[in-house]
Parts: sequence; structure tokens; C-alpha cells
Amino acid sequence: MTRLTVSILGAAIACVVLAACQKQETPPPADAQATAESTAAEPAEPAAPPVDLEQLAQRLVASAAVKEGDAVIIVGRTHDAELLEDIALQVRRAGAFPMIEYTSDRLAKRMFFDVPAQFDTQAPALDLALSKVFDVVISLSNGTSENLFEGADPQRVAARGKAGEAIGQAFMKENVRQVEIGNGLYPTPWRAQRLGMSETELARTFWEGVNVDHAALQTRGQAVKGALAAGNELHVSHPNGTDYRMRIQGRPVLVSDGVISPEDIRSGGPALQVFLPAGEVYTTPVAGTGEGRIVATRDYFRGQAIDDLAVTVAGGKITALTGTGPGFAALKAEFDAVSDARKNEVSFFDMGINPNVKLPSGSQVGNWVPAGTVTLGLGNNLWAGGDNALAYGLNFFLPGSTVTLDGKVIVDKGQLAL
Repeated sequence: MTRLTVSILGAAIACVVLAACQKQETPPPADAQATAESTAAEPAEPAAPPVDLEQLAQRLVASAAVKEGDAVIIVGRTHDAELLEDIALQVRRAGAFPMIEYTSDRLAKRMFFDVPAQFDTQAPALDLALSKVFDVVISLSNGTSENLFEGADPQRVAARGKAGEAIGQAFMKENVRQVEIGNGLYPTPWRAQRLGMSETELARTFWEGVNVDHAALQTRGQAVKGALAAGNELHVSHPNGTDYRMRIQGRPVLVSDGVISPEDIRSGGPALQVFLPAGEVYTTPVAGTGEGRIVATRDYFRGQAIDDLAVTVAGGKITALTGTGPGFAALKAEFDAVSDARKNEVSFFDMGINPNVKLPSGSQVGNWVPAGTVTLGLGNNLWAGGDNALAYGLNFFLPGSTVTLDGKVIVDKGQLAL
């Protein structure tokens, strides 16, 4: 899941986020068959979550530090209507003003395939205007299909991404507080299969991750943040061939601990984002310092597997992108369609610290938040405190990695050692 500052219009979300790798996806000919496919029924609704939705809504509103007088937009799909409405109620009970914006997989797909390409470069005027209206965005990242944009023209995807780049910058500038629930773990059948879990196991893992003790998570996050802030060189290695070094001395270090605190509000910008389940510490490299090779053993692009997705890096920028498997050609075509050189920058280091989120030991597909997991990525890093605003990114989840900081082991074969 590539992180891009959320566009608050459901249809626009699809257009911007579809430019990313895992959040990813020559439209078919504009004939009757293509139209029929684009108007297909929604996938079956996911099973009801084993949680108290009212309690979850309270937690989300608290995480966003919603206060009296705030204008709050709540974004989600129609099958999450009950939770969206519960959130709206809790927002109003805090004296703030909620607005719900519904979308659907069907609408998201049609807003790409059934809208003329001539509008792909159109500036997102409404989103930019609304960045000055809303104080808070609460969004549910609950897409039920991983291949919704199969067949999308890479050039159109790139054009929409370029047009939407200003959205993230505007939301950062206006210090809009943002809470996203999903973080690559929202329970769906396809995601459970990808992670090697049953749907029941994934649902339990997800909600246990959401309901982690946030006070304890804050304490752990500050300890890891302090260690990274005091360090200089990170070295990430893995038996799959990953061997990568980067410098982080003097770079800002941020923590996603599930709550936007008064200190975060004073800091503004990327500190005003929460990804749930929470539990990450992240930073960005000193420009030009990355060297080595990064390999993701298994990844997916619009439902198609990619094996050994790898980049070779010199001076912080990639010199080669390789991989095998049925999904690689389409991913490479979308990567090549982005003409902006910022796509080549290795732009962030992310470390998971959530003890409640555990993936199967044999899982080759990682996630952001399990304690001891590591993610490196290309492109957009506004969310991590960087200055790369490109509306494109590519992530490398590296479960089982070893990380040293100035020679000291801080992650040992996927186990957090701090």
C-alpha cells in the first residue's frame, strides 16, 4: 500500500490512489463488454467485524483529536455504512460537524474507465478548495477487490497522479488531521489468502491491532524514535539478497502510535496522520546516501503475483528494477509511464512496533505494523516527513530482515531488539 495523502472525494481517491503500487492497477475497448464489466455488482460484503462499532467510532474520533467546532469528513464504502454513521454521531457528540461521503468499488472503477481521458490532467479544484474547509478526514480503506483497475492504461494512471499531486501538499499545508483505518490489513478474503491466513484469523489480528494499548505503544514508539534520531547509518539485510545502507542523521523521525497528540498538533504536517492499526516509526534518508540492493520476495500487482521484485540503488536512486511472475510486466509498465525522476528515489525507512499484529511465520508478504517488520520504499514520502510529493510510490515489505544502526542490531531476523 503506497501512502498518498487522502483525497476526500471517493471517486478522486480511486483516481489518485490507483497510481500507487499496492493501494495499484490500456483500459479495455470502450465497447459493450467493457461497459458491462465496469458496472458489475459489488463483491460480497465482508463479514461483520467482531468489535463494538460504537466503541471503535469513539476511538477513531479520539485518535483524530476532534474538538468542538471542527468540520469532519468521513469517507468509506457503502458496506461500512453503520460504522460511518457511528463515527458521524461521535463527531457531533464532540460538538463538531460531520459529513459522510460514500463511495463504492463500482463507482471507483467507473470514474476511471467511463470518464473521458481528456479530463485526466484536470486540476482537482474541488479537493483543493475543500482542503481549506475540513479540519479532519477519517477514512476507511476497505476496498473489497485487489484487481479493480485491471487493464488501466498506465499513461492515464500517470496523468491522473500528476494532476492530483497538489492534493497531498494542500492537506499538509492546511494541517488537516487525517486518520485512516485499514493500513493494508482490513479483513477481506483476498487479503487473508495473500497473507496465508483464514478470514477469521485476519479479522482477529486486525481488530487486536486496532485495539492495542495505545499508551504502551506510545512509550515503545518514543524509545524507538529516540534511538533512530540519535543514529547515523542504517543497514538492512535479508537472506533474499537485500543488502542496503542509508544515512538518517539529522532527519526527522515520526511515530504513528494511534493518537494525534497536542504535541503532534503543534508540529503539524505529517505528524497529523494516523494509520490504524497503528504502530510504526519512520524516517527519510539523507539525500544521495542509499547504496545496495532491495528485494521483496513476494508482492502482488492488481492480484497478480510478482517474485523477487528488486531494485539496485546507487546514490539514493535506483539504477535497475527487476522481477518475475505474472504481475511484473504490468507493474513495470506503470512505473515506466511515470516520467518524473522522483520515482527513482529511495525515500523512506519504516519499522513496525505493534506487538498485537502477527503474521504467519512463513508469510512472504509483509505489512507495515508487526513489531520488527521493515519497509523501504520509492517515491512519495510526504507522510514520513520528506519532501517528495510525487503521487506515485513503490513499497518493499521485508519481513524477517535484520537491521543495524551504527553497527548495533535493532531488528534481529524480524524481531524488534530495542
